[in-house]
Amino acid sequence: MASTNFQWEFLAASLTLTLALILHLVEANSEGDALYALRRSLSDPDHVLQSWDPTLVNPCTWFHVTCNQDNRVTRVDLGNSNLSGHLTPELGKLEHLQYLELYKNNIQGTIPSELANLKSLISLDLYNNNLTGKIPTSLGKLKSLVFLRLNDNQLTGPIPRELTKIPSLKVVDVSSNDLCGTIPTGGPFEHIPLQNFEKNSRLEGPELIGLASYDTNCN
Repeated sequence: MASTNFQWEFLAASLTLTLALILHLVEANSEGDALYALRRSLSDPDHVLQSWDPTLVNPCTWFHVTCNQDNRVTRVDLGNSNLSGHLTPELGKLEHLQYLELYKNNIQGTIPSELANLKSLISLDLYNNNLTGKIPTSLGKLKSLVFLRLNDNQLTGPIPRELTKIPSLKVVDVSSNDLCGTIPTGGPFEHIPLQNFEKNSRLEGPELIGLASYDTNCN
C-alpha cells in the first residue's frame, strides 16, 4: 500500500513538473511570437534581425535580445539599426521587459497603447524616429519607468498628466516634436529641465494650475 502511495505521489509530482515546464515553454514561445510580429512589421536592410528565427524554443539566442535566468525577455536593443516600419501592439506581451531601445531608426506610425502592459519597464527610448500621433495616456501605468525619451519625432497632442503619477520617473525628453498645451510641473516633472521640452512650437511654458488649461493651443 505504501509503495502504491509513493508511486501516485511520484506520478503527481512528475505531472506537476511537466505542466510547469510546458507552461514555461509556452510563455517563452509567446514572447518569441511577440518579437517576431515586430520583425514582420519592420524593414531591415542591414539584416540585424536575421537571427530572429521563430522556430526556436525561445528568443533568448537571438541577437539584440537579452533574457533573464528564466528565459524571459528583459531587453530589446535595436537602437541605430537602420530600421523602418511600425511598432506592434504585441510588444505589450513582453511582461518582463525592462529596456526597449529603438532609438535612431526610421520607425513611423503611433506608439502602441499596449506598451502600458510592460509593468517592469525601466527605459523606453524611441527618440530620433518618425513617430506620429499622441503620447498614450496609458503610459502612466508604467510604475517602474525611469527613462522616457521620445524626442525628435513628430508627436502631437498634450503631454499626458498621467505621467506625473510615475514616482520612479527621472528623465523625460519630448523636445523636437509638435506637442501642444503646457508643461507639467507635478510629481517628477518638477525636476525635469525645460530644455527637454524645447522645439515644440505649440507648447506653452510650465503649467500654472487653475490659470490655463493643460491642453491650450491643442485645437
